[in-house]
Amino acid sequence: MSADAREPASRLGARITALGIAQIISWGTLFYAIAVLGAAMRAELGLNDAFLFGAYSTGLFVSGAASPAVGRWIDRGHARLALSAGSVLAAVALALLATAQGPWSLSAGFVVSGAAMALTLYDPAFAALHVMSGGFYRRAVTALTLFGGFASTVFWPLALALQQAYDWRVALGVFALLHLVVCVPLHLAAIPSGTPGTIEATPRASAGAASGERATFAWLAAALAVAAFIAAAVSAHAIGILTAAGLTAAEAVFAGALIGPMQVAGRIVEFTAGRNVQARTVGAIAFVLMALSLLLLALAHGVRAAAFAFAIVYGASNGVMTIARGTVPAELFGRRDFGALLGRLARPQLVARAVAPVTLALVFPFDPARTLTPWLMVVLGVLALGAYRQALTRHKPSSPDSGKGDAPRDERGASVGQR
Repeated sequence: MSADAREPASRLGARITALGIAQIISWGTLFYAIAVLGAAMRAELGLNDAFLFGAYSTGLFVSGAASPAVGRWIDRGHARLALSAGSVLAAVALALLATAQGPWSLSAGFVVSGAAMALTLYDPAFAALHVMSGGFYRRAVTALTLFGGFASTVFWPLALALQQAYDWRVALGVFALLHLVVCVPLHLAAIPSGTPGTIEATPRASAGAASGERATFAWLAAALAVAAFIAAAVSAHAIGILTAAGLTAAEAVFAGALIGPMQVAGRIVEFTAGRNVQARTVGAIAFVLMALSLLLLALAHGVRAAAFAFAIVYGASNGVMTIARGTVPAELFGRRDFGALLGRLARPQLVARAVAPVTLALVFPFDPARTLTPWLMVVLGVLALGAYRQALTRHKPSSPDSGKGDAPRDERGASVGQR
């Protein structure tokens, strides 16, 4: 194991900052920008919403399909190459989109974009951090997500400004350049060369324990996939649901704007107050808050206070949920093949995220007043909470120390960060 494999806190902080800036750019350009630029792209290329967002969803499917392989690659010690190559691929994808002349070239751009997402967004970054940070992993994940929480805050206004000053093609061209001149150097600087993988020789579990672990994984994957479905549906349709509930357009936008800052606020609370709380408990809080926020959304018809309370509670829950995605698997399953584990968990989440906006849109013709839809979301929130509870119930610790504390354990029971 190289000398750089476990970092002093000061050096780890610099690496997290570099990765965090790259996360802002990666999320902002590959995931969020379409919300601002999509209408102009559709109009110039003569496409409808269904085709544009269908092509974008295809990219998300590609990302989900590629995530397990990316995780395995990182487990073999290729984190530095994976994330830096992902930024190069992101530049290629954005350049293809910027020069698209019709539906097929646009679709090609989104397919490449999906591959870039699999290499650059949270899950590969979490896997890289898991290798570098040792016993600081949970706090490192929280710190990284604090950066990522600002992606839409930075890139929605930036995309709009570039589109208004020039056009959407220039905006995407600038974003492509950012990946080459900012993200590639940051990834090369943040992840030391020779960073080892996370495949370790650990004793095989008994048949009963292995069966319990599979059940835990299945329930956790289901819980996170439903949560991802809810998050994507809220992102796409919250403004419309809130206006149907009686808010003005300005009030609905203001309520929606509260979600981003509350995500960051939730992560700050977890960072400062949650260090002595098990990750699985933090995850449970996130799922409970998500279900509660959806209940507030369902009760928001004619009740403005409920609408704003929804945005506050949902934002906090979504912010903490991102941390749980990276920390709960480490606590439940340990650090063996961790990149592949995160990749396998990411696949159903990305599929759910891809289908959520169009699925909810198919419900709207049967619910023009948007009174039924929020209650369907409540049901999904309760199902996600129930699946997460099942994951914790099915979990069988492999040792008395399993799941305790912040530091992953090696095969001898020693804290990884204290070797």
